[in-house]
Amino acid sequence: MSTEASEARDVRVRDLPSHAGRRVRLRGWVYNLREKGKLQFLLLRDGSGIAQCVLLKKEVGEELFEEARALTQESSIELTGEARLDERAPGGAEVRVDGLRTVHRAGPYPIGKKEHGPGFLMDHRHLWLRSKRQAALMRLRHELIQGWREFLDREGFFCVDSPIFTPNACEGTSTLFEVDYFGEPAYLTQSGQLYAEAAAMALGRVYCFGPVFRAEKSKTRRHLTEFWMLEPEIAFAGLEEVCDLAEGLLRATLRRVLERRRPELEDLGRDPAVLEAWDRPWPRMRYSEVAELLGAWKEEGRLDSQFQPGDDLGAPDETALGEHFGLPVHITHWPAEVKAFYMKREDGEDSPVLGVDIIAPGAGEIVGGSVREDDLATLERRIREHGLPEEAFSWYLDLRRYGSVPHAGFGVGLERTLAWIAGVEHLRECIPFPRTLQRLRP
Repeated sequence: MSTEASEARDVRVRDLPSHAGRRVRLRGWVYNLREKGKLQFLLLRDGSGIAQCVLLKKEVGEELFEEARALTQESSIELTGEARLDERAPGGAEVRVDGLRTVHRAGPYPIGKKEHGPGFLMDHRHLWLRSKRQAALMRLRHELIQGWREFLDREGFFCVDSPIFTPNACEGTSTLFEVDYFGEPAYLTQSGQLYAEAAAMALGRVYCFGPVFRAEKSKTRRHLTEFWMLEPEIAFAGLEEVCDLAEGLLRATLRRVLERRRPELEDLGRDPAVLEAWDRPWPRMRYSEVAELLGAWKEEGRLDSQFQPGDDLGAPDETALGEHFGLPVHITHWPAEVKAFYMKREDGEDSPVLGVDIIAPGAGEIVGGSVREDDLATLERRIREHGLPEEAFSWYLDLRRYGSVPHAGFGVGLERTLAWIAGVEHLRECIPFPRTLQRLRP
């Protein structure tokens, strides 16, 4: 049976090379169309990639050729033809078209080839997602989510969802969105950690993964008011286990992206060698060592920063560390004054907390974790010292009343990790519909 007469198989663009020599059907949208005499090159996108589809006038006839000529950018279409291998074509394969049907002819598309400002593009985010770069970022985002879940599954973790409405803050109320919950105040969660701790006491190794909310009035490129966070929690664990798990997770993510998403890295102009260079052991330093290093750089005039020992790190400090090491770096044993009430101290009240941040080149902090305070009396005192409502934490304190054990965990931000891997400057490109201090639409 000839290719033209055979039944077309429904395939996606990414699978075209494996169907070479077969008649296929593609469904998607017109990404671009150009004509060269009696030849038309139609670029079709279907979400999995972009395919070059070739129409020869003598093969398809006048009527179909003119129908293709009338197509506009983002018109939705269905076409059939023979899949052929061609190294010059996107993805290494193209389609020699023998049939075409217009599903919907699009009106003038607002996003053209001319340069658009970020405000315009964010106002049209629902359409901007269709561009090659943005679609590549969304596929990478999917790969990270899938990879994280599979990694933790292999390590014996269970997914336990945490609530979005909470009666209390995890780290203070200054950056919480308050809502009316049937006549009483509630908050949109800033972390699922406290609930993950409860689940870890039941299941040993758990994680929660979902949206979290921070009402920080920040306009920096590294902040969103709504973002997604993965939070593993481990019973009978300490700081070393947290560092090992977080680094293992992220380095496995790098390898997965390199193995499965090289076309996306190419669409983003991201050199795979950068990711490959990060897949080796990461430096681990105490906060006191980092403070000494930053102080020396300031004295030498190599760092323009307001940092003083005892401070949290600012963006210039994180950037300098990333450039210096060329690798993500673990910073452990932080001053208690800049960390949350639930973090366990190393050795007594005046000692640093057993916490860790991982600072990644170009992205800043992507992981924050710690050993959790497991002593009931100490945790009660910390809650009072931070001025938090004790009644709201009564259930959390029960975890220290009934079978308390040493335990630890961390949170890793999805958008910051994606920005780090993809080499993207602004987090607003790393989430489908960003929410920021000045943006609630679309």
